[in-house]
Amino acid sequence: MSRWQIRISVLLVLGVAMGQAPLEAAPKTAVAVLETLAVKGRAPKTGYERSQFGPAWSDVDRNGCDTRNDILYRDLTSIVYKDGTKECVVLSGVLVDPYSGEKISFVRGVATSSDVQIDHVVALSNAWQTGAFKLSYDRRIAFANDPMNLLAVKGRLNSQKGDGDAATWLPPLKNIRCAYVAQQIVVKAKYGLWVTKPEKAAMVALLDRCPGFKAPTN
Repeated sequence: MSRWQIRISVLLVLGVAMGQAPLEAAPKTAVAVLETLAVKGRAPKTGYERSQFGPAWSDVDRNGCDTRNDILYRDLTSIVYKDGTKECVVLSGVLVDPYSGEKISFVRGVATSSDVQIDHVVALSNAWQTGAFKLSYDRRIAFANDPMNLLAVKGRLNSQKGDGDAATWLPPLKNIRCAYVAQQIVVKAKYGLWVTKPEKAAMVALLDRCPGFKAPTN
């Protein structure tokens, strides 16, 4: 997918426009998709390293820009690019953080880049412990760079979340929690991952507050 296609494709998820692939109402609800996921305990973290999911970040779509810059391009506005990078490296921009609703000014730099981070909606460590350790290396690279599983967010909230699942961490902005959990569900379904019993219980309890919530799909 070209950068222009990424830019004009809009995914209305987490209560804001995030520009993923075109979204249509799924025939299944998020709860229905959740019911297709296996329920197991977390596997040991043994063997997990970030490198198991490839370099951070890769250019998996071969558009000349790494995934981090692609997501910044997708999720930020008022973007300024670094000269000589063919509109690839984002120097600055404005993010409306989907997790808090705050407006954040992003400035690339050693002391400032971490203000906006790219969150894996299903964290890599969580994925590893819920089935990704069984995936091929190439499939794990695809997971780590899948726009469906990536959001530019407030850095402090991303750090706060860590590898938490729905039972241990939810966005502080309550009106996007159903969409956030629905996104986790479809990502786990896409890659054949499972949920833990507490994780599923938290998801069901949350989705009970928004009955009929549709599962997003490409």
